[in-house]
Amino acid sequence: MAVVTESSRIAGVYHVELQTFGDDRGSFTETYRREWIPGAREMLQQNRGDRIAGCIVGLHYHLHQADYWYVPYGRARVVLHDLRVASPTDGATECFDLGEGPDGTTVHRGVHIPPGVAHGFASLTDMTITYLVDGHYNPADELGVAWDDPEIGADWGIAAPVLSARDSANPRRSAIAPHQVPRWPMRT
Repeated sequence: MAVVTESSRIAGVYHVELQTFGDDRGSFTETYRREWIPGAREMLQQNRGDRIAGCIVGLHYHLHQADYWYVPYGRARVVLHDLRVASPTDGATECFDLGEGPDGTTVHRGVHIPPGVAHGFASLTDMTITYLVDGHYNPADELGVAWDDPEIGADWGIAAPVLSARDSANPRRSAIAPHQVPRWPMRT
């Protein structure tokens, strides 16, 4: 059974410590169950991203969609930032690693990210990320904030990152259009 704890830094973010079973044939890890996350909606789609070391993806956020991330290969530095105005943790930033530990062994953990929390990751090694989402792709709900915004103060662990054109053009938090600012409480 997984051990699920709410983040001490950002309300509604859940860290999931997964249990792995192994024998001489290999291992098995159950990576997600809906009932682990209080109030979670059904996940509708699973995606996979493969990144080379040195990339930053994000910061992205959604007004209507939650994500669940798991890194089965490599190591990612995850950065989360609460954009939800009037949230009890509005403005909080949390950074942690998913996937391989510093010694190269895989640490099986997942993270559930609610709507309104900006999320991104840096590929500290070549890596694979899988993520579940509880909404289908909606370009109107694909929003972003600058990865290097000093107000967010993220420690990405990479000095000269490779970024997409989209992520390079994201606005600072203070410049997000009023109709794109998440407000607490978000949907349940």
